[in-house]
Amino acid sequence: MSQHLSHEDILKRLKRANGHLKSIMTMIEKERNCSEIAQQLHAVEKAISNAKKLLIHDHIDHCLDSAAKDGTLSSDDVIKEFKQITKYL
Repeated sequence: MSQHLSHEDILKRLKRANGHLKSIMTMIEKERNCSEIAQQLHAVEKAISNAKKLLIHDHIDHCLDSAAKDGTLSSDDVIKEFKQITKYL
């Protein structure tokens, strides 16, 4: 299977979120304001959520669509896998 089109973008997003998360840990160690920390945690959470959505949408567009078109998976299997992955949205 070829690499998903979005994997490079997802990795960039996750690396940024990881760096941001490390800075949040520093904020906590330095006893910064709880509201500032919560705001930054929310931003990291949102970034990870967006990366997850991008991965899932790309999987649907790339893998499931291709499998349905080329007959790699039956329509029942495509629907089953679609249901499986969308539970993570």
